[in-house]
Amino acid sequence: MASLNVGNLGEYLREQRRTAQLSLRQLADAAGVSNPYLSQIERGLRKPSADILQQLAKALRISAETLYVQAGILDERSPEAAETRSVILADPSLNERQKQVLLQIYESFRKENGLDAGTDTDAAADGSDADHPQASN
Repeated sequence: MASLNVGNLGEYLREQRRTAQLSLRQLADAAGVSNPYLSQIERGLRKPSADILQQLAKALRISAETLYVQAGILDERSPEAAETRSVILADPSLNERQKQVLLQIYESFRKENGLDAGTDTDAAADGSDADHPQASN
């Protein structure tokens, strides 16, 4: 397992918290952690567990996987996809249903283009997918 990259994690958490327009206290309350502990995480002084990262992700409305990648717990498969998902989930102007619909559309386009692991890239490449016929120009 990779060592935790707490400096970058803290900066990322602070950025996500500010994007979500949450104070340190509000995020700490929402995630069920103390203010001093969250402050120490943001300053890179503490290494949060995967459970704490999951609680923070839920409170920030971002994927836990994104925080795991930032912490160095998981390898990042697609930085663009993870960032896109994070931006959609963190957008305060969208409600939860709208966020989920956008994510489903995004994932379907990525799958159609053969960009996600486990996708049948042969069908996507030759246009043989009956549900997604290729348009003629």
